[in-house]
Parts: sequence; C-alpha cells; structure tokens
Amino acid sequence: MTGPMTGYSDRINHAFAFAAKHHDQQVRKGTRLPYLTHPANVAVILTRYGCGEDTIVAGILHDVVGDSVREGMTRDMLEERIDHKFGTGVLATVLAVTQRRVDDDGIEMSAEDRKEDYLQRLSLAAEDALWVCAADKVHNANTILSDLRRTAFPETIWGRLSAGRDGTVKWYRRVADRLREIGFHAPIVAELEHAVAGLEGA
Repeated sequence: MTGPMTGYSDRINHAFAFAAKHHDQQVRKGTRLPYLTHPANVAVILTRYGCGEDTIVAGILHDVVGDSVREGMTRDMLEERIDHKFGTGVLATVLAVTQRRVDDDGIEMSAEDRKEDYLQRLSLAAEDALWVCAADKVHNANTILSDLRRTAFPETIWGRLSAGRDGTVKWYRRVADRLREIGFHAPIVAELEHAVAGLEGA
C-alpha cells in the first residue's frame, strides 16, 4: 500500500475515464453489466482497506492491458500510455496482475501455463500488486456467490465461466493459498478465503 486512505481525486477520475474508454462495449461474462462495474468495485474494495492512490488507480486499470488490445492498439502501446499517464509504479502493478500470453522466450503459453506463471510471478510482485490481486478475486468470487444466491438454476451461473465450477473454485483457492504462501497476510486475504469457502460449499 502507498500513502494514506484516498477518496476521489482527479487522478482516480482520470483512471476511470481511461478504463471506460478501453473497456467500452465490454460486458461482464454472461451478463449485460458494463465491464467497468468490475474495476469500479475493485477500487471500492481497495479504498475500504485504506489503500493509497497508486494502488487504487492500478486496481481501476488492472484489466486494461489483458482485455483491451484491439485494432490499432497493441499491448506495447497500452503499456506506454499507462506509464505516461499514471506512472511506472502503476504500470508495474498492472503488469504484475496481468496474465502473460507468452513466456520470456516469446513462446505462447496454454491457459493453464498462464495461470501457473501468474501464481509464480506473485512472489516477485510489490505489495500494491498483491492488494490488487486480492481485491480482483474478492470481487469476482463474491459476484459469483451473489448470483448463485439469486438463482434456482446454479448451472447457468457456472456455465458462463470458461473454467466451469470446479476450475473456477480451484483457481480462486490457489490464488488465496499462494498469497498466504508468499507471506501476504493482510485482512483482505481472509475476506478472499471466506468467499472461496462460500464457493466451495455452493
């Protein structure tokens, strides 16, 4: 975490505008909700825990590089823009919580290899990135739980997730366990573990 608790600021507003532009037309999987609702909730979670502005900005932008490479916009261009507009620290946090598609040798990784790489790289990540990682998973897991509680047909909720029920629950458990393993014991990890336990029992 960096700095005192942060509320609204021009920089956070700028981050929301940047994320809105790059997530334009995207929706949450299996819903009609604008995708921006996710980074907005991640920002709220980080604010609730008293995270500093850089962490909150990175939380708002955490999916931009992974999800918003489009025609005329390469990953390198997106990274350069984030660095220029929000700083090297924010970019480093965003990249730390972005699954890589290729390894250090430029070889494309499978979906499972990308997850393994993500978990391994967490040990090298700064604390800000661990907060963003946890907040991202807290919101995703709790969103699934909320949706499950509102439906009589849980298979429709699990069916919209590419990894299905077992793969999704296993992934969130692995992230929570990995955060503990590398020594990140902030209270948000307990919140994530509680959400994962809910999914395991759903």
